Amino acid sequence: MVKLHLRVLAAVVALAATVSSCGGFVFHEATVDNIQLGFKNGSLTSVALVQFYLDQISRLNPLLHAVIEVNPDALAQASRADIERSSGQYPGGLHGIPVLIKDNIATHDQLNTTAGSLALLGSIVRRDAGVVSRLRRTGAVILGTTNPTEWSAWRSNYLPNGWSARGGQTKNPYVLSATSCGSSAGSGVAAATNMAAVTLGSDTSGSILCPSSWNSVVGIRPTVGLTSRSGVVPISPRQDTIGPICRTVSDVVHVLDAIVGYDELDAEATEAASKYIPPGGYRQFLRIDGLRGKRIGVPNAFFNANNLRLYGKHLQTMRQLGAIVINGLNIATNLRDLSNLERNVVMNAEFKLSLNAYLSDLEYSPVRSLAEVIAFNKAHPVQERLAAFGQATLIASQNTNGIGVRERAAIQRLNDMSTNGLEKLMKDHQLDAIVAPNADASSVLAVGGNPAIAVPAGYNNQGGPYGICFGGLKGYEPRLIEMAYAFEQATKVRRPPTFRR
Repeated sequence: MVKLHLRVLAAVVALAATVSSCGGFVFHEATVDNIQLGFKNGSLTSVALVQFYLDQISRLNPLLHAVIEVNPDALAQASRADIERSSGQYPGGLHGIPVLIKDNIATHDQLNTTAGSLALLGSIVRRDAGVVSRLRRTGAVILGTTNPTEWSAWRSNYLPNGWSARGGQTKNPYVLSATSCGSSAGSGVAAATNMAAVTLGSDTSGSILCPSSWNSVVGIRPTVGLTSRSGVVPISPRQDTIGPICRTVSDVVHVLDAIVGYDELDAEATEAASKYIPPGGYRQFLRIDGLRGKRIGVPNAFFNANNLRLYGKHLQTMRQLGAIVINGLNIATNLRDLSNLERNVVMNAEFKLSLNAYLSDLEYSPVRSLAEVIAFNKAHPVQERLAAFGQATLIASQNTNGIGVRERAAIQRLNDMSTNGLEKLMKDHQLDAIVAPNADASSVLAVGGNPAIAVPAGYNNQGGPYGICFGGLKGYEPRLIEMAYAFEQATKVRRPPTFRR
């Protein structure tokens, strides 16, 4: 293992200086803008870019377990993109750019979609997920799938972040013994280590924000319905959302522009959220002065004396850049009550209903219901590590009987918590955002279907990253992007992984 660790470090050092042989394109840490420029000036091809990422996956994935599967069609897709550009067909956007996708987001190709579970290995989806369909329309190359926490962590409270039976344990590339955090851990680690510039994750309550924070990358949790959930292995239709994880704010905004919009297969949510999509898209909000005049709240619930010392310099930076930062605010929400209602009452029932609907729509699947998933795990206890991690959450979900009186009352209570908590706080103080460490505000934001952006904020004494989250109300993406971009450009915190033990 020590030799493997040394080989990985040597590969990283070598790759940091890697340039293409055609025109001097620098692959390492290349942004979407860099890639687009390389395509335009002829210093880069999609084939060369895909090959770089495949080599990077081959070198690093044995240690990090961030990628479950690479697409055997990726090089062919890249070649087709190169031909299209050479014949004058270049729509811009993500055309020819490889994307890694969390393994709960369906692709109608040779890739499996399994949510990390062996129970779904070999299942066949009827169509691409809504967001994948949009990516393909822009000409993006589907590079492969990333390792999630199995069933997006909805199997057991004992399941480690970033572990799945299919992919093993995703490692944090900064401190290998630290958590990779959140069920989109593979996407966060893959973006951090240049396995791709663009990845997609899903977020129910922190699954994009947490791995982004702990792996020193940028992640957007969009307003629920802004991006389609069709073709995504679900947990909760009230809270599930799909968003990008990349290395820069600009890159996640490129991706957001590509994947938002109405989908008839997720009609109610995407139609309701379509009013939030700004004419001209989101890139117009990448403003260096984006913090000027913004009112930012600092809730007491997420800050204490210790982390205020850590984040105080960033709050001061925001003030220096023209923001009005209001300390000491209280969100009128009992966070323990929120967590109990969210996990133990409502979402168990939502998961069973939603998963059974997803499984029944598959063209082929070894399992067709949650009950059959549970039975599969019992029949494969070694592969699924049943003795170590159990499946108590799956069983609790199976024991529910739909959305009844108890569940409807709990949903109303959650809605009231959001209305009288975060929404009231922001309206009373006329806030553009709240800020919080890492993913600490994820439940408060998620319960109302609200958006957030996590941005790198620093590194602890062991070299482990931490992030800062800008969160707002539904449709606040433009102002969150302005603030996150201005903060990122002022601080420039991110640095490549160190692979410390």
